[in-house]
Amino acid sequence: MLNLRTWSRRRPLLALIILILLLGGGYAVRAFHHTDGAPAPTNNTSTSASGQPGQPGTSAPHGSSALSRLPVQAQTTVRLIQRRGPFPYRNDGIVYNNLERRLPIKPRGYYHEYTVPTPGSADRGARRIITGGGGEFYYTSDHYDSFVSVDVTG
Repeated sequence: MLNLRTWSRRRPLLALIILILLLGGGYAVRAFHHTDGAPAPTNNTSTSASGQPGQPGTSAPHGSSALSRLPVQAQTTVRLIQRRGPFPYRNDGIVYNNLERRLPIKPRGYYHEYTVPTPGSADRGARRIITGGGGEFYYTSDHYDSFVSVDVTG
């Protein structure tokens, strides 16, 4: 049986062990939640909007659209991007990490995201424009679940 003196010496060690277990569990839950329980894609081959197979390990947006066919708020956001601002949301221009791998795989920092305002939404909403380092534009209306490539000349 532990006496009071022994217990008081072991309490910091027990607290440290509990803290380590909680942190480890938190990271495990975060990793599981981040991947939605699905294993990370390893060698996925997708089909681009043109029907051509994608490169292994990449995804391609589903379809393309002329800018004029997007919501007026998306058109305004693209014009702001082309003018380099000013942007209405402080998160506009931050790096988009493509964690969902719905866009072609590129180095970190290649993509940047911008908010497309959603009328009636109390927050930023789900719509975004993603820009690529090669000048490409993508639109998502469902918070990165799907994308269309945007032809900003049309």
